[in-house]
Amino acid sequence: MDVLILLGSESDHDVGRAACKIFDEMKVGYELKIASAHRSPERVKELVRGAESEGASVIIAGAGLSAHLAGVVAAETLLPVIGVPMGGGPLNGMDSLLSTVNMPGGVPVATVSVGKAGGTNAALLACRILALSDKDLAARLASYRDKMAREVEKADNRVQKELGKA
Repeated sequence: MDVLILLGSESDHDVGRAACKIFDEMKVGYELKIASAHRSPERVKELVRGAESEGASVIIAGAGLSAHLAGVVAAETLLPVIGVPMGGGPLNGMDSLLSTVNMPGGVPVATVSVGKAGGTNAALLACRILALSDKDLAARLASYRDKMAREVEKADNRVQKELGKA
């Protein structure tokens, strides 16, 4: 396993799926687990320790509302932790974003965007970290970025055609 993905609850699984899709495409090993910083803190610690012993290099932690999962994970490991704030709740994810990004000095958590885009970006950031020592993964990331650029060009061509300008 290269990456451990921890989600605070089953309702966060769409965000987890977005990350898994990237890891599958990039051929990066991962495990996805559900563990709550508040409801199952011992499980969180156990999973973090297990990830370290199984050779994980990065941990992604996604949670909503008070969103303490990423911070708790970062307090338990020296591995890079990427926090994904979840959308929803009474503040539409703003509470999660602030809880995830507002860490005290000395306990860093890299924080990406709220929700599904955050899941995608967390996976891509994890891949970039891993690619520092994996030239094949770096090449797959470059191909992925090229594919995105081609998709934008195709979209522009369709729009230009529709407007009668192509």
